[in-house]
Amino acid sequence: MQQLRAGDHAFVSYDGDDADRDVVSAFAWAGLAEREKVLVLAAPKLHEDDVWDRLDAPGALLGAARERGQLVVSSMRALIHPDEAFTPQRQWQRISEETDQALAEGYKGLRTYIDMHWVGDLNADVEMMKWRESHAHHLFVDRPYTEICAYDSRWFTPDVLTAMHEAHPCRLLPALGALHVEHTPGTVRLAGEADLATRQEFIGALHEALRRLDGGELTVDLSDLIFLSAACAVDLLRLVPADGRGRIRVRCGPVPARLLKQAGADAMPQLLLSEVER
Repeated sequence: MQQLRAGDHAFVSYDGDDADRDVVSAFAWAGLAEREKVLVLAAPKLHEDDVWDRLDAPGALLGAARERGQLVVSSMRALIHPDEAFTPQRQWQRISEETDQALAEGYKGLRTYIDMHWVGDLNADVEMMKWRESHAHHLFVDRPYTEICAYDSRWFTPDVLTAMHEAHPCRLLPALGALHVEHTPGTVRLAGEADLATRQEFIGALHEALRRLDGGELTVDLSDLIFLSAACAVDLLRLVPADGRGRIRVRCGPVPARLLKQAGADAMPQLLLSEVER
């Protein structure tokens, strides 16, 4: 979530009534810090006061943003008004208008959080919604617009969730502070945060990758990590094969690379660091 930039169209799923709280709150705060206008289209079942509570509205910054109209809580029903039925064209029109309005008001752009429970609220056709999601590229190309589409995995079927996960160029972890692990032949990719809370998961992922490899070169891709703790950096170095039967190539950003070097990576010929810019 912390890597989202203007022009990103992101998917996230959640499975509890409060599971999306930290994502929408962080998304809104980041937009305010970037001097963007923020539009939150929350789940229709939520009372507006509950939505503001999720955004930590008592804070002075959010209260002021609410008063000046930089942070707006609304709904898909209100967005497409006076139309009563959803169509992709009407929604696209209104989002484009809202983006232009944000720029006219002096903001750098618009970011919108959309809880997809609006589909049931408007009795919309799911296939039409899916078509909208996979054909909305024009909203983001060369436009200062960012969007998160949040899907309740208890309400949408697995095939819809899979299709929408693939349709969105950006896929978010379901919660802040989580660690995502993805194994492919010869590679383990880690995204999110490797810290005290996820340390055992981090170590387990490396052990599993080395077990699958059984010699040769393993690529540990940390390029999508938001944070790597010193303890996890040391854990990684401790797992580097010391008997010459394999090598580890670590892809990471400049900050993790510096941390690994401070922990002794340069003295390990069987470990190769490959710095990448995020």
